[in-house]
Amino acid sequence: MNAKVYSAQSRGEIIAKRAERIRRVENAFAPIFLAKNEPPFQLTLQKLMELYRVPGLSVAVIGNFKIAWAKGYGVTEAGATTPVTTHTLFQAGSISKPVAAVGALYLVEHEKLLLDEDVNEKLKSWKVPENGYTKENKVTLRRILSHNAGLTVHFFPGYAADEAIPTLVQILNGERPANTAPVRVDLVPGTKWRYSGGGTIIAQQLMIDVTGVPFPQFMREIVFDKIAMKDSTFEQPLPEARAVWAASGTYGDGRVVRGKWHIYPEMAAGGLWTTPSQGRANQIAFSRKP
Repeated sequence: MNAKVYSAQSRGEIIAKRAERIRRVENAFAPIFLAKNEPPFQLTLQKLMELYRVPGLSVAVIGNFKIAWAKGYGVTEAGATTPVTTHTLFQAGSISKPVAAVGALYLVEHEKLLLDEDVNEKLKSWKVPENGYTKENKVTLRRILSHNAGLTVHFFPGYAADEAIPTLVQILNGERPANTAPVRVDLVPGTKWRYSGGGTIIAQQLMIDVTGVPFPQFMREIVFDKIAMKDSTFEQPLPEARAVWAASGTYGDGRVVRGKWHIYPEMAAGGLWTTPSQGRANQIAFSRKP
């Protein structure tokens, strides 16, 4: 068989198999039985988007530890026409926390931080207020990353685009214009698991104080650049050059968030902008020799 013909057939087979895999995912939803004697209602990805008023989303499917395929669906904002692509940025919410932890553990690996040291030993801009709970057991990086440091503040709602944005220290102290309570220890550290976004921003402040580098820059240089995460950033607010690639936030009733999205100075807790595929979609190995 002619090598060129064989190669073309192989390429066609790869495209066909990929299309079938995509179709399976787009339709891989269990049917809903609405009534006893009625046929089941079959959901698809498109129907789910319509049901929950989701204007757009991005999907990446992993196979054998690699991205098998990625695809954008819908538009970047309700009522708009710009399509979602594999480069469209979305707010990752609390997925920010494990990503930020990678930066913290880099500093541990390079002996700039210690997992079991009292974080007040390295904090410069702010200190964890001592009280009866911290008399013997201290707040450590290990406990912060494990959510058992006894710290308060579960969730951060962010700030509208036209609102005043507090500094990280103001947020930690619960001072205006911060819209959350101060981050404090109200349980003996190490005695109970409790989810704490407040603890994560202490880790953010710790990384800033130890490196002397803004948190988005540190994470870009130490994490994102090293693993080709070109479509990811912790920058808040989002720079104009990246904002043009960003999807607007949408409420459950389909309304667009005022100002398109909220700003999160609590970057390590919820400030990550990223994509599921990191711009590495459509990596089909057409170049392989037959």
